[in-house]
Amino acid sequence: MADPASAIVYETFAAAFLRGRALQDHTTATATPRTAADQAVALPLHYFKRVPLLPRIQWALGVLHSVQPANLLDIGTGRGKFLWPLLDAFPALPVTAVDKDLRRVRNLDAVHLGGIELLTVRQADATCLPFTDDAFDVVTMLEVLEHIPTPIGALAEAVRVARRYVLISVPSKPDTNPEHLHLFTAETFWTMLGSLGVTKVKIQQAPGHWLVLANVGRAA
Repeated sequence: MADPASAIVYETFAAAFLRGRALQDHTTATATPRTAADQAVALPLHYFKRVPLLPRIQWALGVLHSVQPANLLDIGTGRGKFLWPLLDAFPALPVTAVDKDLRRVRNLDAVHLGGIELLTVRQADATCLPFTDDAFDVVTMLEVLEHIPTPIGALAEAVRVARRYVLISVPSKPDTNPEHLHLFTAETFWTMLGSLGVTKVKIQQAPGHWLVLANVGRAA
């Protein structure tokens, strides 16, 4: 039998997506059949391709192996670049994935509907999360804050709903992505997190990125 890690896609999640999308399509079926182009757009299986893990993802998974969270909130999950390695590495971890984009939320929810029961998907704005204080052991925000007009608001929400840790990665160098609204420094994070009452902070660098581990100090 082939080693699952050698597969070119995250097969478990791709198969779940296909099952879930079939359920979604059955629920919202119309009399007009889909064209081949429509079907290609509806089934973004390239999202599930296995690629070498980026340094920031390796860092986040390493931290999570150390702290062994009871549950986790991933803010700004997007296409799942971090989510699939996360679920693959922690198959027993309850994970809630949040994104503002309804299309991406539907794609992520298809994976849940298709059988990944420990994955919960919600549509929400990072600056106004629909969760109670201290709801999650760990909160992750990888490549998110640079996209948000008011990053301190999103950071405050992440700190509010986290019991133990918040993990953050952002670019550390200028780039040409027009969706990147901010360029942060280590001092920026010390200032922002300090204003939120978080003083136990570790900041390090990966190629082209800041990696921030904030201990919010509210373990049960």
